Amino acid sequence: MQELHKRIDVIVDSTISTEEKLQKVCQLLSDEIDYYNWVGFYFKNGDKNELKLGPYVGAATDHTIIPYGKGICGQVAESNETFVVPDVYAQDNYLACSIETKAEIVVPIFKDGQNVGQIDIDSHTIDPFTADDTKLLDYICKRVGEIID
Repeated sequence: MQELHKRIDVIVDSTISTEEKLQKVCQLLSDEIDYYNWVGFYFKNGDKNELKLGPYVGAATDHTIIPYGKGICGQVAESNETFVVPDVYAQDNYLACSIETKAEIVVPIFKDGQNVGQIDIDSHTIDPFTADDTKLLDYICKRVGEIID
């Protein structure tokens, strides 16, 4: 995972646009971690209590806008805490993006102490996420919080 930290730093510290940086982060995670089957960012949609889909890699999703409180992403927008779901079918408030999705992890992004978005990872494997995944995604969210407006 330390090697991924270095590669994330190279992307985040590059001179390309923020949008391109986020897209490259999604692609890197999708390419390097075989159980990351959908990788994307959601961000607060202006002054509304909803999230708007940002850059992502994976199957197209109908969930381009997610109200706060709905699904795992909407719950993280309210709780400000990482949410790991080992089995999405055991979760009551789950928004299905794909029939193949079996697990999900969502980690909030903070800027100036405010929850401004999150990274969302779906997996086609039941219960794949470890403490190392959480640490890596926390690091990515910290770095993303430094570069977004």
